[in-house]
Amino acid sequence: MGELIFVGLGLGGVDDLSARTVRALKECDQVFGEFYTSKLIDSTPDDLEKVIGKSIVRLKRREVEEEETVIEAAKMGKVAFVTAGDTMAATTHVDLKIRAMEEGIQTTVLYGVSIFTACASALGLQPYKFGRAVTIPFPEPGYTPLSPFENIYENWSRGLHTLVLLDIREEEGRYMTANQAVKWLIDAEKAKGLGMITESTIICAAARVGSRTEKVSAGYPSKMLDEDMGPPLHAVVVPGKLHFVEAYALVKFAGAPEEIADDQNL
Repeated sequence: MGELIFVGLGLGGVDDLSARTVRALKECDQVFGEFYTSKLIDSTPDDLEKVIGKSIVRLKRREVEEEETVIEAAKMGKVAFVTAGDTMAATTHVDLKIRAMEEGIQTTVLYGVSIFTACASALGLQPYKFGRAVTIPFPEPGYTPLSPFENIYENWSRGLHTLVLLDIREEEGRYMTANQAVKWLIDAEKAKGLGMITESTIICAAARVGSRTEKVSAGYPSKMLDEDMGPPLHAVVVPGKLHFVEAYALVKFAGAPEEIADDQNL
């Protein structure tokens, strides 16, 4: 029986890969990759192929979630499954590891930098003050779920921050922007009337976190609706109760209004 190595490539590019990761990929008989849940920002799969000296079999969602392509290959030799970010951050990848283990395949995980911690760091927010993360989907005709907003509100009502991941349609070349997410939040507030998103609510946006062109911004909805965050990938954070150091960090790191650092009601 072979081996399946799960490799998180991090957020930036191939220059950020550890020596251990590069060595492990070079030693593999075959390398599979999926780039529909996230993607490298400063590099492409082609760049990674040049570094490791072998081709990467690009997998579609169906091939990862429903088919046994990776499992069957791992039964025959040493195989890697690579993704951007941290591989085990996605439930479907955890499921793939479970399936491999059930087949008696040896598994190893090489962890990568994840948006779940890097976004907090980029904004100067404390990671342990985050509640559950949510994802905002692209709106579809007849499909406008408000459960993400309700989950954000649940965090906010407890004083916790929320990392808001934005929908990716990689095969369509569509990536939700922070501006679209802010508009969604405003519309959801109008629909639910929970008093969370007001004209004085601070909303944070982060773009291309971990890359050479990383950008963060924070401000009131009127500003964030029009803030140019540049190319994808984007993420949004709805803060809960800010510690005074977090408030100062948002002012200094992300250009938030200075008055939030003096607001004793944060």
